[in-house]
Amino acid sequence: MLEEIVGSAWHRFITKKASKHYPEAIVYLVDIRHTAGVFFRALGGDGGLSVESSTDSEVHARRSVVQRIAGIGDKIQYAWRDEETLRLPESIALFPGKQLNSDLYLWLTALSAIKVEEGDWISRNQVRTFKTLAVWPGLTERYQNLLEAHLQQRPDPASLPTREAKQEEAIRTALRCSTENIRLEYAKKPPHPVPLWLHPAPSPEEINNSKPPKDPGNPEATDSKKEQKKQPTRKKGNRTEMPEGKDGLMSFRLESLWSWGEYTKVDRTSTEDDDDDAMQTAEDMDNITVAQDSETTTAKIKLDLDLPSSQYDDIVLGEGIAIDEWDYKKQRLQKDHCRIIPMKSKDAKATDLPQRLKTQVRKIRRQFEVLQPQRHWVSRQNEGTELDLESYINFLADRKHGQVNNDAPVYRNLHKQNRDLSCLLLADLSLSTDAYINNSTRVIDVVKDSLFLFSEALSATGDRFALHGFSSRNRNHVRFYKIKAFDERHSDEVRGHIEAVRPGYYTRMGTAIRYASQLLEKEARCQKLLLILTDGKPNDLDIYEGRYGIEDTRQAILEAEQKGLQPFCITIDEKAEDYLPYLFGKNSYILVRNAQELPAKLTQLYIRLTR
Repeated sequence: MLEEIVGSAWHRFITKKASKHYPEAIVYLVDIRHTAGVFFRALGGDGGLSVESSTDSEVHARRSVVQRIAGIGDKIQYAWRDEETLRLPESIALFPGKQLNSDLYLWLTALSAIKVEEGDWISRNQVRTFKTLAVWPGLTERYQNLLEAHLQQRPDPASLPTREAKQEEAIRTALRCSTENIRLEYAKKPPHPVPLWLHPAPSPEEINNSKPPKDPGNPEATDSKKEQKKQPTRKKGNRTEMPEGKDGLMSFRLESLWSWGEYTKVDRTSTEDDDDDAMQTAEDMDNITVAQDSETTTAKIKLDLDLPSSQYDDIVLGEGIAIDEWDYKKQRLQKDHCRIIPMKSKDAKATDLPQRLKTQVRKIRRQFEVLQPQRHWVSRQNEGTELDLESYINFLADRKHGQVNNDAPVYRNLHKQNRDLSCLLLADLSLSTDAYINNSTRVIDVVKDSLFLFSEALSATGDRFALHGFSSRNRNHVRFYKIKAFDERHSDEVRGHIEAVRPGYYTRMGTAIRYASQLLEKEARCQKLLLILTDGKPNDLDIYEGRYGIEDTRQAILEAEQKGLQPFCITIDEKAEDYLPYLFGKNSYILVRNAQELPAKLTQLYIRLTR
């Protein structure tokens, strides 16, 4: 016990003595992620990139004796970017003031907005620094403060060996003067890291350029753990070939222990490895080696377990409709790349409004009855059902004074003022809606209630509206459910289709939006509102993950706006603020943080959008 107490005290003492960080001034990426994303896009950075934490990179520069004893100073998190993501350090505590640490996040974000392809590590960052300060001179003062604070932390060249001292002088010169041509000479140890610059060369192990095998048997994940203040640390990964056969079995002495690092099959399409502690073990590892399994579940089982047979599946209404899709890498629209499968629920039966919603529906209908078309008198008409007394008296007065006008409008008529709008509500019915938001209610249950209340409210106003749902299996199978068409009367049959709604597959949102836009475009109304109800970002089995799906959805929304439609998104995804401003704009979406409030919020939102 005494040894443990002494050891812990020594560890705390030597670590504090060797550390050059300031924990009291630490700034976490999770706190500044939204600001960094907005700042990056405001500076002209690619709006489709998401902001994530970077991985640890090894530092081989000379460390002090105290650092070597404490075992610290050998890792650093650089900022860098690729086609999908802007990577920033998980936390920054390099400076004694929080403001400087926050400014470093913004400075690294600004550097990332500048693209430089040629040159070595130093020259690329010099060019980035020069261009950043030239284009946005307002950052000069912040950069100078960061530079002075960082130079005070760098090692004194006089304390280094000759060659390393020359390297350090060159780095200092490059930091002070972005136009100076610098070339490092060889030294036994590389120079100390420069946290004011981007990653020298992101390791290929950190970037996965290979496409995962298409596995139709890979189900969509529905379980997610709650985010904590400090998100799980990203791990540095190495890639290797997938072990063949059952070579993972090793002979060992009885006193030896299995190591999770030897070989663990983490392909979640298979359940032959049941390790509940695998995630916790992974968190304890500094470096994880992964391999891509070329086999798929369907290749092993030889069965299609994904789609029910036609005997049990929902009713298909047609052979399919070809829809375009946007490829952001090629910057072109791929003609007829996807296929919409129009469907309706097979189990739908005419039903009355659920008893639990009747009280709420009565209140909502009273609110929406105010929006019903009102009849009002239009005065000063040449023809009408009765005399306009005020106009007629004025006519008599003018005639008495000799100012006779035989064409004076002295009638009034009763006109009915119609609301000239159509609304299409498109509901995301992906598998993630099967998740529970509490002990008794699923997301899909909240979606159903929203559709019930929305349809009852709009039937009270007399507005033309349609209800549709969608999910996808791949680009050739985007299921588009008809719940209520524009020309269909709201009835118990429609309520039956709402009650029959159930979770589907994935979320190929761009394809569904394009087809919904085609339906709404045919409406002969001045205002055409496209409401999109979703609980997550676009995704599908193929390449629709990540930025590809985001960019295609954004392009579909732009196309809808060009057609004169008004897209608006309602979401319960807590991470929506990372990508929805890029998709819809800052004023064309709303995040409902409490999913149970969605039905009421949806109807209130409709009133605000259509008044």
